[in-house]
Amino acid sequence: MKPRLNHLQSYLAQEFVDDYHNGYLTRRELLARVLRIAGGVGSAAAVLLAMGCEPTTPTAPTPSPKPGGAAAPTPAGAPPTSTSGPASPPGASRSKLSVKPDDPAITASDVTFPGAGTTLIGYYAQPKTGGPFPAILVCHENRGLTEHIQDVTRRLAKAGYAALALDLLSRDGGTSKVNPNEVPGKLTADPARNVTDFQAAYRYLLTLASVQKANIGMTGFCFGGGITWLVVTAIPELKAAVPFYGPNPPLTDVPKIRAAVLAMYGGEDQRINAGIPAIEEAMKQNGKTYEKIVYPGAGHAFNNDTGAAWNEPAAYDAWDKALAWFKKYLA
Repeated sequence: MKPRLNHLQSYLAQEFVDDYHNGYLTRRELLARVLRIAGGVGSAAAVLLAMGCEPTTPTAPTPSPKPGGAAAPTPAGAPPTSTSGPASPPGASRSKLSVKPDDPAITASDVTFPGAGTTLIGYYAQPKTGGPFPAILVCHENRGLTEHIQDVTRRLAKAGYAALALDLLSRDGGTSKVNPNEVPGKLTADPARNVTDFQAAYRYLLTLASVQKANIGMTGFCFGGGITWLVVTAIPELKAAVPFYGPNPPLTDVPKIRAAVLAMYGGEDQRINAGIPAIEEAMKQNGKTYEKIVYPGAGHAFNNDTGAAWNEPAAYDAWDKALAWFKKYLA
């Protein structure tokens, strides 16, 4: 009997299966990651069987990098460990869009703010002069709040926005304090809590004099694209959203969406793209503002310039289209 996983756990387990079939994960790495999502050896085996991946008996997980430390060395010629890319060291960006922390046009720093019974951690960036600015919430991939996502947050600041990336591992001390192999399981354990934390992040933005309170949107990538869909069903005040290749929210929640949504997809991302007709029809039937862009030849995580799946033309065009969308709806 297949264990009952929530929709984010199922999404991420299938992503790891796809990564394995594409050569991005070894079988041992696949088993270790699904084990942490499913919660037990038998459950992990059942999940893999249900997803068409014949498991071997899981043993002790592959030794992990020390929390906050450098990744374990990769043998010469070995494939990268994930299409979403590992937590990247500063300076690893390959994109001409990259913005350094000390860019003179912006200010950027770590921030903390109150959440539901905890202190939440985030990374905040905004233009150095002017304001108040329209604001954008940012949700990271399944690796947590990495340098890449901080870079994306700075890119939004360079484009004229106040941007706040929330670390959904705040309760564990932040991404840098968590064993990387444990991150996906922790992120997908409680989707409702993730939404609650973003509601707290939204309220924090409302306290900032530099933010235009009526002009707040959201974007996110992979896992974060799925969270973006969930959050727009829970925060009706959001004006615009750009989820990148994220799984659909429960379609019964679509009527709650008020944000104008531009959904980005890679043409080769069959797993995520299978859900496009359903969300497109639900948005249409409920009279929502919705557009999609599908980039031929691009795969899942095509925007991450630190990962193996980066597709330069698609990433640049998607960024331009995302900024144009925010400019239109966060005016």
